Amino acid sequence: MIYIILSICCSVTVAILLKLAKRYQISIIQAVTVNYLAALTLCSLFFKPDLKLVTTSAPWPVYITLAVLLPSIFLFLAASVKNLGIVKTDIAQRLSLFIPILAAYFIFKEDFNQFKIIGLVIGFAAIILTFLRKQDQKDGKGNLHYPIMVFVGFGLIDVLFKQIALYKELPYTTSLFTVFCLSFVVSLLIVIILLISGKIKLQLVNIVCGLILGFFNFGNILFYLKAHKAFAENPSTVFAAMNLGVIIAGTLIGVLAFKEKLSKLNYVGIVLAIAAVIFITLSQHVVR
Repeated sequence: MIYIILSICCSVTVAILLKLAKRYQISIIQAVTVNYLAALTLCSLFFKPDLKLVTTSAPWPVYITLAVLLPSIFLFLAASVKNLGIVKTDIAQRLSLFIPILAAYFIFKEDFNQFKIIGLVIGFAAIILTFLRKQDQKDGKGNLHYPIMVFVGFGLIDVLFKQIALYKELPYTTSLFTVFCLSFVVSLLIVIILLISGKIKLQLVNIVCGLILGFFNFGNILFYLKAHKAFAENPSTVFAAMNLGVIIAGTLIGVLAFKEKLSKLNYVGIVLAIAAVIFITLSQHVVR
């Protein structure tokens, strides 16, 4: 269980760092770029990927798509945390699991049981209620596209990583390292373009923030994989604990530490989000 707790802590810490970015005037794109450099370095140290196995037959279209999506969605994640807060952003990210579930049904023709259907219905209701705001409330006005992109983006990323997991010719961690390398290259190209155009300046604080971000970002992945290994016979335990833990911890930190304002309907949405995760977890135990 310690691995699950550590993974939750790392995930929420990433959100906290993004929340603090505005206060310390952090350039997100610079931090994200260094984040991938740190992550691929740690990935190399812990997983020791064998790059000789990466050939032209590897799923390069998936790798390249992820290399573009990961830094792009990271920027939307940062913008969502900045404009709408940790609570709503974490829920958008966690409920993005519905996209791979729907993909499994419509693309891979996976059967749905009643628990999964109930979970999906409750989940979509949770999304609507979580992002409802009072008519006189100006906070977050015009910024709903950020969590929507987080929801859709992380859902697509999940689908693509599942495609990588199905490719048995390469260890998953080697594919992960390859994706991190490509993501770093994409991010670095963006930084170079912005530097040449004079829109940003290199600053030490961005590099430091990126290193810290990469440490916790990788920690989230490392401990999540270790948790699945520890609970190999019961992966739904990891799935439920991780998603519920991040939603609850994110809500507590957002409300108590950062004084994020939520309406009664928003709280109902959070409760429904927790219920949705529980139903999706139960659906994995039902014999079809």
